[in-house]
Amino acid sequence: MGKNAFITGITGQDGAYLAQFLLNKGYKVYGGYRRTSSPNFWRLEELGVFKDVELLEVDILDTGNLIRTFDRYKPEEVYNLAAQSFVAVSFEKPVLTGEITAIGVTRMLEAVRIVNPGIKFYQASSSEMFGKVQEVPQTEKTPFYPRSPYAAAKLYGHWITVNYRESFNIFGCSGILFNHESPLRGIEFVTRKISDAVARIHYGKQEFFEIGSMDAKRDWGFAKEFVEAQWMMLQQPAPEDYVVATGEAHSVREFIEHSFEYIGKKIVWKGKGPEEIGSDSKTGKPLVKVNPKFFRPAEVELLLGDFTKARTRLGWEPRVKFKELVEIMIKRDLDRLK
Repeated sequence: MGKNAFITGITGQDGAYLAQFLLNKGYKVYGGYRRTSSPNFWRLEELGVFKDVELLEVDILDTGNLIRTFDRYKPEEVYNLAAQSFVAVSFEKPVLTGEITAIGVTRMLEAVRIVNPGIKFYQASSSEMFGKVQEVPQTEKTPFYPRSPYAAAKLYGHWITVNYRESFNIFGCSGILFNHESPLRGIEFVTRKISDAVARIHYGKQEFFEIGSMDAKRDWGFAKEFVEAQWMMLQQPAPEDYVVATGEAHSVREFIEHSFEYIGKKIVWKGKGPEEIGSDSKTGKPLVKVNPKFFRPAEVELLLGDFTKARTRLGWEPRVKFKELVEIMIKRDLDRLK
Protein backbone atom coordinates (compact mmCIF):
# COMPACT_ATOMS: atom_id res chain seq x y z
CA MET A 1 0.00 0.00 0.00
CA GLY A 2 1.23 3.49 -0.86
CA LYS A 3 1.25 6.34 1.60
CA ASN A 4 -1.55 8.87 2.04
CA ALA A 5 -0.65 12.49 1.30
CA PHE A 6 -2.75 15.58 1.88
CA ILE A 7 -2.09 18.77 -0.09
CA THR A 8 -3.66 22.11 0.73
CA GLY A 9 -3.74 24.46 -2.24
CA ILE A 10 -3.88 21.51 -4.65
CA THR A 11 -5.57 23.63 -7.32
CA GLY A 12 -2.51 25.92 -7.54
CA GLN A 13 0.60 25.52 -9.68
CA ASP A 14 2.70 23.67 -7.08
CA GLY A 15 -0.26 21.66 -5.79
CA ALA A 16 -1.04 20.26 -9.24
CA TYR A 17 2.59 19.34 -10.02
CA LEU A 18 3.07 17.83 -6.55
CA ALA A 19 -0.13 15.76 -6.93
CA GLN A 20 1.14 14.43 -10.26
CA PHE A 21 4.56 13.63 -8.74
CA LEU A 22 3.12 11.83 -5.69
CA LEU A 23 0.64 9.83 -7.78
CA ASN A 24 3.57 8.62 -9.87
CA LYS A 25 5.22 7.51 -6.61
CA GLY A 26 2.17 5.40 -5.74
CA TYR A 27 0.62 7.72 -3.16
CA LYS A 28 -3.08 8.12 -2.49
CA VAL A 29 -3.45 11.89 -2.86
CA TYR A 30 -6.09 13.97 -1.09
CA GLY A 31 -6.35 17.61 -2.04
CA GLY A 32 -7.90 20.42 -0.07
CA TYR A 33 -9.42 23.32 -1.96
CA ARG A 34 -11.30 26.41 -0.87
CA ARG A 35 -15.00 26.58 -1.63
CA THR A 36 -15.68 29.16 -4.35
CA SER A 37 -18.61 29.83 -6.66
CA SER A 38 -16.61 28.38 -9.56
CA PRO A 39 -14.00 25.76 -8.57
CA ASN A 40 -10.70 26.14 -10.38
CA PHE A 41 -9.45 22.69 -11.40
CA TRP A 42 -7.91 23.52 -14.80
CA ARG A 43 -4.34 22.77 -13.70
CA LEU A 44 -5.20 19.27 -12.47
CA GLU A 45 -7.13 18.68 -15.69
CA GLU A 46 -4.23 19.94 -17.82
CA LEU A 47 -1.86 17.47 -16.12
CA GLY A 48 -4.40 14.66 -16.53
CA VAL A 49 -4.63 13.92 -12.79
CA PHE A 50 -8.02 15.44 -11.95
CA LYS A 51 -9.73 12.03 -11.71
CA ASP A 52 -6.87 10.46 -9.75
CA VAL A 53 -6.93 12.75 -6.70
CA GLU A 54 -9.66 12.92 -4.07
CA LEU A 55 -10.69 16.55 -3.73
CA LEU A 56 -12.07 17.86 -0.46
CA GLU A 57 -13.52 21.22 0.50
CA VAL A 58 -11.18 22.38 3.26
CA ASP A 59 -10.77 25.75 4.92
CA ILE A 60 -7.48 26.52 6.67
CA LEU A 61 -9.32 29.26 8.58
CA ASP A 62 -11.24 26.52 10.40
CA THR A 63 -9.16 24.37 12.78
CA GLY A 64 -12.05 21.98 13.50
CA ASN A 65 -12.47 21.31 9.79
CA LEU A 66 -8.77 20.47 9.50
CA ILE A 67 -8.85 18.18 12.56
CA ARG A 68 -11.83 16.22 11.19
CA THR A 69 -10.19 15.98 7.75
CA PHE A 70 -6.88 14.63 9.08
CA ASP A 71 -8.67 12.26 11.45
CA ARG A 72 -10.79 10.83 8.65
CA TYR A 73 -8.24 10.52 5.84
CA LYS A 74 -5.17 9.74 7.98
CA PRO A 75 -2.40 11.31 5.87
CA GLU A 76 1.19 10.36 6.64
CA GLU A 77 2.44 13.48 4.85
CA VAL A 78 0.82 16.92 4.77
CA TYR A 79 1.97 19.61 2.32
CA ASN A 80 0.72 23.11 3.15
CA LEU A 81 0.78 24.99 -0.15
CA ALA A 82 -2.35 27.06 0.53
CA ALA A 83 -1.82 30.81 0.85
CA GLN A 84 -2.90 34.21 -0.31
CA SER A 85 0.15 34.11 -2.53
CA PHE A 86 0.03 37.29 -4.61
CA VAL A 87 2.34 40.00 -3.21
CA ALA A 88 0.43 42.94 -4.74
CA VAL A 89 -2.86 41.77 -3.19
CA SER A 90 -1.19 41.50 0.23
CA PHE A 91 -0.74 45.28 0.31
CA GLU A 92 -4.46 45.70 -0.38
CA LYS A 93 -5.59 42.88 1.94
CA PRO A 94 -2.92 42.60 4.65
CA VAL A 95 -5.21 41.21 7.38
CA LEU A 96 -6.70 38.52 5.15
CA THR A 97 -3.18 37.62 3.99
CA GLY A 98 -2.12 37.25 7.63
CA GLU A 99 -5.13 35.10 8.49
CA ILE A 100 -4.49 32.65 5.62
CA THR A 101 -0.76 32.74 4.99
CA ALA A 102 0.39 33.14 8.61
CA ILE A 103 -2.20 31.95 11.14
CA GLY A 104 -3.42 29.30 8.69
CA VAL A 105 -0.10 27.50 9.22
CA THR A 106 -0.67 27.41 12.99
CA ARG A 107 -4.10 25.91 12.47
CA MET A 108 -2.58 23.22 10.23
CA LEU A 109 0.13 22.42 12.78
CA GLU A 110 -2.39 22.32 15.64
CA ALA A 111 -4.50 19.83 13.67
CA VAL A 112 -1.39 17.68 13.08
CA ARG A 113 -0.44 17.84 16.78
CA ILE A 114 -3.95 16.90 17.93
CA VAL A 115 -4.69 14.15 15.39
CA ASN A 116 -1.28 12.53 14.90
CA PRO A 117 2.04 14.19 15.83
CA GLY A 118 3.76 11.57 13.65
CA ILE A 119 2.47 13.22 10.45
CA LYS A 120 5.29 14.72 8.39
CA PHE A 121 4.55 18.36 7.60
CA TYR A 122 5.85 20.52 4.76
CA GLN A 123 5.47 24.30 4.89
CA ALA A 124 5.85 26.36 1.72
CA SER A 125 8.14 29.20 2.75
CA SER A 126 9.26 31.86 0.28
CA SER A 127 12.36 33.71 -0.86
CA GLU A 128 10.27 36.88 -0.42
CA MET A 129 11.08 36.53 3.30
CA PHE A 130 14.63 37.73 2.45
CA GLY A 131 13.16 40.92 0.94
CA LYS A 132 15.73 43.68 1.42
CA VAL A 133 18.54 41.15 1.20
CA GLN A 134 21.22 41.14 3.87
CA GLU A 135 23.67 39.08 1.80
CA VAL A 136 24.03 37.71 -1.73
CA PRO A 137 23.39 34.89 -2.41
CA GLN A 138 20.85 33.92 0.26
CA THR A 139 21.23 30.68 2.25
CA GLU A 140 19.27 29.02 5.07
CA LYS A 141 21.29 31.19 7.51
CA THR A 142 20.73 34.57 5.83
CA PRO A 143 18.77 37.00 8.08
CA PHE A 144 15.24 37.74 6.87
CA TYR A 145 13.94 41.22 6.01
CA PRO A 146 10.39 40.94 4.59
CA ARG A 147 9.15 43.83 2.42
CA SER A 148 5.45 43.05 2.04
CA PRO A 149 2.54 41.79 4.16
CA TYR A 150 2.81 38.55 2.15
CA ALA A 151 6.48 38.12 3.05
CA ALA A 152 5.84 38.95 6.72
CA ALA A 153 3.01 36.39 6.82
CA LYS A 154 5.24 33.77 5.18
CA LEU A 155 7.91 34.52 7.79
CA TYR A 156 5.44 33.82 10.59
CA GLY A 157 4.48 30.53 8.90
CA HIS A 158 8.16 29.65 8.60
CA TRP A 159 9.01 30.31 12.24
CA ILE A 160 5.86 28.70 13.68
CA THR A 161 6.84 25.52 11.80
CA VAL A 162 10.29 25.68 13.41
CA ASN A 163 8.62 26.29 16.77
CA TYR A 164 6.33 23.22 16.52
CA ARG A 165 9.32 21.15 15.44
CA GLU A 166 11.32 22.20 18.49
CA SER A 167 8.45 22.38 20.99
CA PHE A 168 6.33 19.35 20.06
CA ASN A 169 8.75 17.18 18.07
CA ILE A 170 6.67 17.58 14.89
CA PHE A 171 8.49 16.51 11.72
CA GLY A 172 8.09 19.95 10.15
CA CYS A 173 10.17 21.18 7.21
CA SER A 174 10.08 24.56 5.50
CA GLY A 175 11.15 24.82 1.89
CA ILE A 176 12.44 28.33 1.19
CA LEU A 177 11.55 28.25 -2.47
CA PHE A 178 12.79 30.97 -4.77
CA ASN A 179 10.61 32.05 -7.70
CA HIS A 180 9.41 29.02 -9.62
CA GLU A 181 7.30 29.31 -12.72
CA SER A 182 5.61 27.11 -15.31
CA PRO A 183 2.79 27.07 -17.87
CA LEU A 184 0.49 26.46 -14.86
CA ARG A 185 1.35 29.83 -13.28
CA GLY A 186 -1.61 32.13 -12.66
CA ILE A 187 -2.07 34.94 -15.19
CA GLU A 188 -1.73 37.55 -12.41
CA PHE A 189 1.94 36.65 -11.86
CA VAL A 190 4.46 38.65 -13.89
CA THR A 191 6.09 35.76 -15.78
CA ARG A 192 2.81 34.28 -17.01
CA LYS A 193 1.47 37.76 -17.69
CA ILE A 194 4.44 38.22 -20.02
CA SER A 195 4.25 34.81 -21.74
CA ASP A 196 0.50 35.11 -22.31
CA ALA A 197 0.77 38.69 -23.62
CA VAL A 198 3.65 37.85 -25.97
CA ALA A 199 1.66 34.90 -27.38
CA ARG A 200 -1.35 37.20 -27.88
CA ILE A 201 0.81 39.81 -29.60
CA HIS A 202 2.20 37.07 -31.88
CA TYR A 203 -1.34 36.14 -33.00
CA GLY A 204 -2.47 39.77 -33.33
CA LYS A 205 -4.89 39.48 -30.41
CA GLN A 206 -3.15 42.23 -28.41
CA GLU A 207 -0.96 45.24 -29.31
CA PHE A 208 1.11 45.76 -26.16
CA PHE A 209 1.17 45.05 -22.42
CA GLU A 210 1.98 47.05 -19.29
CA ILE A 211 4.47 46.10 -16.61
CA GLY A 212 5.89 47.37 -13.29
CA SER A 213 9.57 47.28 -12.31
CA MET A 214 11.63 45.71 -15.08
CA ASP A 215 14.96 45.82 -13.28
CA ALA A 216 13.94 43.62 -10.33
CA LYS A 217 16.04 40.45 -10.47
CA ARG A 218 14.79 37.03 -9.46
CA ASP A 219 16.12 33.49 -9.25
CA TRP A 220 13.64 31.72 -11.53
CA GLY A 221 13.27 27.93 -11.68
CA PHE A 222 10.79 25.36 -13.02
CA ALA A 223 7.96 24.55 -10.59
CA LYS A 224 7.69 20.94 -11.75
CA GLU A 225 11.25 20.35 -10.50
CA PHE A 226 10.84 22.35 -7.29
CA VAL A 227 8.02 20.13 -5.99
CA GLU A 228 10.40 17.16 -6.12
CA ALA A 229 12.50 18.91 -3.46
CA GLN A 230 9.40 19.33 -1.28
CA TRP A 231 8.89 15.57 -1.26
CA MET A 232 12.60 14.89 -0.71
CA MET A 233 12.60 17.00 2.47
CA LEU A 234 9.98 14.75 4.06
CA GLN A 235 11.97 11.60 3.23
CA GLN A 236 15.00 12.64 5.31
CA PRO A 237 15.82 11.08 8.72
CA ALA A 238 15.42 14.46 10.46
CA PRO A 239 13.37 17.58 9.63
CA GLU A 240 15.29 20.65 8.41
CA ASP A 241 14.72 23.73 6.27
CA TYR A 242 16.14 24.07 2.77
CA VAL A 243 16.65 26.80 0.16
CA VAL A 244 15.46 25.61 -3.27
CA ALA A 245 16.76 27.77 -6.12
CA THR A 246 18.79 27.77 -9.35
CA GLY A 247 21.69 30.00 -8.29
CA GLU A 248 21.07 32.39 -11.22
CA ALA A 249 19.39 35.81 -11.13
CA HIS A 250 17.72 37.42 -14.14
CA SER A 251 15.71 40.63 -14.50
CA VAL A 252 12.09 40.99 -15.58
CA ARG A 253 13.54 42.87 -18.56
CA GLU A 254 15.50 39.75 -19.58
CA PHE A 255 12.35 37.63 -19.25
CA ILE A 256 10.57 40.01 -21.63
CA GLU A 257 13.46 40.06 -24.13
CA HIS A 258 13.78 36.25 -24.24
CA SER A 259 10.01 35.91 -24.63
CA PHE A 260 9.95 38.18 -27.67
CA GLU A 261 13.07 36.49 -29.09
CA TYR A 262 11.13 33.23 -29.14
CA ILE A 263 8.56 34.74 -31.56
CA GLY A 264 11.29 36.44 -33.63
CA LYS A 265 11.05 39.97 -32.27
CA LYS A 266 13.89 42.10 -30.88
CA ILE A 267 13.00 44.73 -28.29
CA VAL A 268 14.58 48.19 -28.27
CA TRP A 269 14.21 50.20 -25.04
CA LYS A 270 13.74 53.98 -24.88
CA GLY A 271 13.08 56.34 -21.98
CA LYS A 272 13.64 55.80 -18.26
CA GLY A 273 11.56 54.80 -15.26
CA PRO A 274 7.80 55.22 -15.73
CA GLU A 275 8.43 56.67 -19.22
CA GLU A 276 10.25 53.59 -20.53
CA ILE A 277 8.85 51.84 -23.59
CA GLY A 278 9.98 48.66 -25.33
CA SER A 279 9.43 48.70 -29.09
CA ASP A 280 9.76 46.27 -31.98
CA SER A 281 13.23 46.92 -33.52
CA LYS A 282 11.86 46.46 -37.04
CA THR A 283 8.55 48.33 -36.95
CA GLY A 284 9.11 50.74 -34.03
CA LYS A 285 5.72 49.68 -32.68
CA PRO A 286 5.45 49.87 -28.85
CA LEU A 287 5.06 46.39 -27.34
CA VAL A 288 5.86 46.99 -23.65
CA LYS A 289 4.97 50.01 -21.50
CA VAL A 290 5.74 50.75 -17.86
CA ASN A 291 2.75 51.51 -15.63
CA PRO A 292 3.52 52.85 -12.12
CA LYS A 293 0.34 51.23 -10.78
CA PHE A 294 2.24 47.92 -10.89
CA PHE A 295 5.09 49.21 -8.70
CA ARG A 296 5.22 47.78 -5.17
CA PRO A 297 5.10 50.17 -2.19
CA ALA A 298 8.36 48.49 -1.08
CA GLU A 299 10.29 46.80 -3.89
CA VAL A 300 12.46 43.70 -3.61
CA GLU A 301 15.36 44.38 -5.97
CA LEU A 302 17.31 41.11 -5.97
CA LEU A 303 16.71 37.53 -4.89
CA LEU A 304 19.42 34.92 -5.56
CA GLY A 305 19.46 31.55 -3.80
CA ASP A 306 22.31 29.25 -2.79
CA PHE A 307 20.92 25.69 -2.95
CA THR A 308 24.13 23.98 -1.75
CA LYS A 309 22.38 22.35 1.22
CA ALA A 310 19.58 20.93 -0.98
CA ARG A 311 22.18 19.57 -3.41
CA THR A 312 24.41 17.97 -0.76
CA ARG A 313 21.71 16.69 1.66
CA LEU A 314 18.79 15.93 -0.66
CA GLY A 315 20.63 15.25 -3.90
CA TRP A 316 18.41 17.85 -5.61
CA GLU A 317 19.45 20.33 -8.24
CA PRO A 318 17.66 22.21 -11.03
CA ARG A 319 17.81 20.89 -14.58
CA VAL A 320 15.77 23.55 -16.41
CA LYS A 321 17.58 26.89 -16.56
CA PHE A 322 16.23 30.38 -17.24
CA LYS A 323 16.08 30.54 -21.03
CA GLU A 324 14.56 27.06 -21.33
CA LEU A 325 11.95 27.96 -18.71
CA VAL A 326 10.92 31.07 -20.68
CA GLU A 327 10.62 28.96 -23.83
CA ILE A 328 8.52 26.26 -22.09
CA MET A 329 6.07 28.94 -20.94
CA ILE A 330 5.87 30.82 -24.25
CA LYS A 331 5.44 27.61 -26.26
CA ARG A 332 2.54 26.48 -24.07
CA ASP A 333 0.76 29.84 -24.28
CA LEU A 334 1.21 29.87 -28.06
CA ASP A 335 -0.34 26.37 -28.20
CA ARG A 336 -3.22 27.41 -25.93
CA LEU A 337 -4.08 30.43 -28.06
CA LYS A 338 -3.84 28.57 -31.34
